[in-house]
Amino acid sequence: MPGATTLLRDIFGFDAFRPGQEDIVDAVAQGENVLAIMPTGGGKSLCFQLPALMREGVTVVISPLIALMRDQVRALREVGVEAGALTSGNTEEETSAVWDALDKGRLKLLYIAPERLAAGSSMTMLRRIGVSLIAVDEAHCVSQWGHDFRPDYLRIGELRRALGVPLAAFTATADAETRAEIVEKLFDGQPPQTFLRGFDRPNIHLAFSPKDSPRRQIMDFAAARKGQSGIIYCGTRARTESLSRALCESGHNACHYHGGMDPEGRREVETRFNTEDGLIVVATVAFGMGVDKPDIRWVAHADLPKSIEAYYQEIGRAGRDGAPAETLTLFGPDDIRLRRSQIDEGLAPPERRMADHGRLNALLGLAEALECRRANLLRYFGEEATACGNCDLCDTPPETFDGTEAVRKALSAILRTDERFGAGHLIDILTGNATDKVRQRGHDQLPTFGVGRDIDRRGWQGVFRQMMGHDLVRPDPERHGALRMTEAARPILRDEQPITLRRDTLVSKSNRPAVRALVSDEDAPLLSALKAKRRALAEAVKVPAYVVFADRTLIEMAETRPVTLDQMARISGVGAKKLERYGDAFLSIINGEAEALHPKRRKLAGRAAGSLYDQLLEVQADLARGEGGIDKPLSCSASLLARVASSRPRDLGELTRILGERRAERFGPAFLDVLHTAD
Repeated sequence: MPGATTLLRDIFGFDAFRPGQEDIVDAVAQGENVLAIMPTGGGKSLCFQLPALMREGVTVVISPLIALMRDQVRALREVGVEAGALTSGNTEEETSAVWDALDKGRLKLLYIAPERLAAGSSMTMLRRIGVSLIAVDEAHCVSQWGHDFRPDYLRIGELRRALGVPLAAFTATADAETRAEIVEKLFDGQPPQTFLRGFDRPNIHLAFSPKDSPRRQIMDFAAARKGQSGIIYCGTRARTESLSRALCESGHNACHYHGGMDPEGRREVETRFNTEDGLIVVATVAFGMGVDKPDIRWVAHADLPKSIEAYYQEIGRAGRDGAPAETLTLFGPDDIRLRRSQIDEGLAPPERRMADHGRLNALLGLAEALECRRANLLRYFGEEATACGNCDLCDTPPETFDGTEAVRKALSAILRTDERFGAGHLIDILTGNATDKVRQRGHDQLPTFGVGRDIDRRGWQGVFRQMMGHDLVRPDPERHGALRMTEAARPILRDEQPITLRRDTLVSKSNRPAVRALVSDEDAPLLSALKAKRRALAEAVKVPAYVVFADRTLIEMAETRPVTLDQMARISGVGAKKLERYGDAFLSIINGEAEALHPKRRKLAGRAAGSLYDQLLEVQADLARGEGGIDKPLSCSASLLARVASSRPRDLGELTRILGERRAERFGPAFLDVLHTAD
C-alpha cells in the first residue's frame, strides 16, 4: 500500500501536508484511538480519508449532515476514490450502487448519519462489511450541553465497543469541558491520542461594532464586498427574510435560510450556495454546520452569537481556502439582554447556567476588548498570541478613558432605584432629564439626579452596554429586564478597582474596504475564464464548483500559466484523476489566453526584455515548488517579471528590492543566471 505522502500527491494533488496533518494521519493509519481538534479549514477530512486508503477494509464516517456527506462523497469520487453514503436523501439507485460496491469489496469509505445507529439492522450490516476504522466528524455534537448536540452521537461509543475497531474523532470547536465529554462518551473515559492543533485562523480579519442603524451597517458591509460569497447570521427567522429582500433590492445575489422553511427550500439554498459564485445567504444558525465551501470571503453577524464557541465556529466558515477573509459582528444591549434571558430561563441545572454565562461573558469580553481581538480569542482557548495586525483593534487602536467614575455613578443610580429600572430610565436620571416617569417616582430628588451631565446620552448608552459586556450588571428576567448589579461590580463601586472604557465605542467600522483581490489585475481575466470553465464542468456532472477545483488551484493556474500537462500536474490540487479528467479543458483556456499574450508581455514585444521575460517565466515554472518540487507553491506576477526583465538587476540585493525576500530566495539565483547570460 502506498504511503501517505504518495497518496496525498497522486490522489489529492497536494505535495505537502498542512501543519499537524501528517502526525494525525500516521496515528489514525496505525490504528490508534485519536481525538483531533483542528481549526476549520485545517484539513480534517484528509486526516481520516488518507488512513482509509492506507488500511484494509471499510472506514465508516459518522457525520451530522446529509449535505456535507454528499459533498465529501462527490469530491472523493472526483479523485477516483470509491466512497458512498447511506442517507435518507438517497434515491433507490444511489442506495443500490452503495450496496453493490460494498458487496464487491470496492468501497473504502461509507458515510452514515448518527441517526442510522438507532436501527438494529445497522449494527448487523456494519459487522458484515468488514469495518476497520470509525471516523467521527463534528465530534463536539456528543456534548449534551453544546448548541449542536445530537442525541444519536451517544451511540457511537457503543458502536466502537461492538465492532472492536479504532475510532478517530475530529472537531474544530471543543473547549476543555467538551473535550472531556468527548473522551467520556466516545472513548469510555480512556484518553485517546490527542492532537490540539491550535485555533488560530490568521487569514480571517476580526471586527466587532456596536449596533448603530444595524441594517445600514450590514448593507454597507455587503456593498463593499459585492460579488463575493458571504453569510449573514441573524437572530430571528423574520430578520433573515427582510434583510435578504433588502439585499436583493440593492442588486445583490442573496437568499434566506432558516429552520422554518420546508426541506426542499433549504436544499435549494444549499445547492445554490455551493454552485453559484458570489451568493449571499442570510440565515439563522440552522445554516452552516458542515458547510464545505472553501471560498466564502466574509461572514457577518447581524446579531450577537450565543457564545464564544458559536462565534468561533460560525466565523470559521469563511476563508477555508486560506485566502483573506473578513468578519463583522454587531452587538448591542438588546442582544445581551436576550442572551442572558435565554440562559436564565432555560431548563439547564444551575451549574450549567453558570458555565453558559461564563461563555457569554467571554464573547462579550471579546466584543468590548481594548486590545487585539485575536489575542483575546486565542487566550480563551488556552493559546497565547501577540497582536495580530489583522483585526479592527490592531487596525485602529481605540481611544480609551478611565471609566471608573462613570461606572460608579451608574451603579449608584441602579442601587438608589432598587434595581428596578432599565438603562433608558437610569440615563434620564444621570443626565438630569426630568421626564414624567422620573418625577412621578421622585427620582429627580435623588443625589444621583444630573450627576452625569458631562456625558451625553449616546455616551451613557455606551457606558451601560460596556458595563453589561463586562458583566458588572445583568438584566433581571423577573423584573422585565431591569438592571441589577453583580458581585464583579462591587470592587469598582467601593473604588477598590479601576475600569477602562472605550470612548469611540459607537463609531461604526463596518465600512472597512474589502480585502485585496486574490490575483493581480493582469491575471484577473484568466481567472474569470477558468472559473467559467469550472462552473460549466461542475454543472454538467451536478457537483459543487469547488469539487472540480478549489479557488486556490485556479489562482495558481492563472498566476503560473502552465502550458503542458506535466506543468499542470505541478499545480496544487491537481491529482492524477483530475489531471486526466480536466487537464486538457483547462489548458485550452490557459493556452488560448497565452496565445493572445499577457498584457505585460505584449508591452515588451520586439524588445530584448521580451525574450528575457519568456526565459524568466520558464525558470519560474520549474521552481514554482522549489528545487525539490515539494515546497509551497510560489510565483511572481507578470508585473514583477516585466520589471525584472526591463530593469535587469545586477545582484541579489537589487533583485530582492523588486521581488521581496521570499521570492528572491526561491527564484533569485536562477533569475540572475538568466540575466547574466543575456549580457
